[in-house]
Amino acid sequence: MLHITESAAEQLRSLAAERALSDAEGLRLSIEKGGCAGLQYGMEVGGKRAGDEVCEEHGARVFVEDASREHLDGCTLDYADDLTGAGFRIVNPRAVRSCGCGTSFEPAAHPH
Repeated sequence: MLHITESAAEQLRSLAAERALSDAEGLRLSIEKGGCAGLQYGMEVGGKRAGDEVCEEHGARVFVEDASREHLDGCTLDYADDLTGAGFRIVNPRAVRSCGCGTSFEPAAHPH
């Protein structure tokens, strides 16, 4: 399961209100091949798709793509606004290497 920090939840609630999202819409996370470390995180605002896992914490909801669930299990979705920029960030304890911008990673072991 994906964990959502209070900071990320606050931003997700704000995003939902700003865009007038329905209860069936929200932030959807996925993993795609690419990026400088091998795999990269994908984020989009949209509706839940068949097979998506719904993660809810601190009053916020995130959809995790079925095919990406194993890579995102145990990860934390955070939101930071610092010198490197503002945005959602995924903290992945199983990544053996991440790129400098934090948008791609190399997994410790390929899940089966």
